[in-house]
Amino acid sequence: MSDSAYNPGQEGAKMGFADAMSYGDYLHLDALLDQQHCKSDAHDEMLFIIQHQTSELWMKLALHELQAARTALQQGQTAEMFKMLARVSRIFEQLNSAWDVLRTMTPADYTRFREALGPSSGFQSHQYRLIEYVLGNRNPNMLRPHEHVPEVHAMLSAELARPSFYDEVNRYLFQTVDGHTNHLPAPVLDAPHALDDDIQARWLKVYNDIDTYWTLYELAEKLVDLEDYFRRWRFNHVTTVERVIGFKRGTGGTSGVQYLRRMLSVELFPELWTLRGDL
Repeated sequence: MSDSAYNPGQEGAKMGFADAMSYGDYLHLDALLDQQHCKSDAHDEMLFIIQHQTSELWMKLALHELQAARTALQQGQTAEMFKMLARVSRIFEQLNSAWDVLRTMTPADYTRFREALGPSSGFQSHQYRLIEYVLGNRNPNMLRPHEHVPEVHAMLSAELARPSFYDEVNRYLFQTVDGHTNHLPAPVLDAPHALDDDIQARWLKVYNDIDTYWTLYELAEKLVDLEDYFRRWRFNHVTTVERVIGFKRGTGGTSGVQYLRRMLSVELFPELWTLRGDL
């Protein structure tokens, strides 16, 4: 070893880890980096696997933040909740950027290993489904792809049995604007949230008097910001799929691009978008 080579150990950096926790130990990198198992010899299959695995890791963090944000709201910790919601928006910004990497894969590249996927599809991501359920887009039909994994099916079913995050937001809205929740529409636990005139009327009151209802106004804009990034993620998904497979059916049996385009019309917080035309 050259004496002239830079040695960070001389400045105090720990260089031996036989008796201490290393970076790889803390992150369990041996296990993490051993989870990329290609089913073919296609060069781009590694990209495809890592793209989806890293997306699942980001979704795990998004769920961690969303579930904590719901608890914070229930406990009146709005400042903490705002930080968590801002982080979720940044997570979806990161997920959006990831599509740029996947789009370097051409249709010819994908064709080389598509058959190896069998009927597996991102459509079956239970974490994505749980994010939708937490936010209020609840379709019980989407439980069926998870019946073969009882613990996942139970987790999704448990989420459908409790108010969504947006339900809790609207409870806070009515409590603050009306002083009670007597007129709060009962949450529909097992169906997508639909536009409600009474909820929109309260949000309109907030937007017409933001000085009085600043916290609610800030919360509403945080939710619009989050959904904005979420919509972009869906749009990037559509355009990437169309670029790679055109209008073929998805591996999971969906109509592919047509199915994804249908999802673009879904609004998580419809009152917050519709009221803008009434201001």
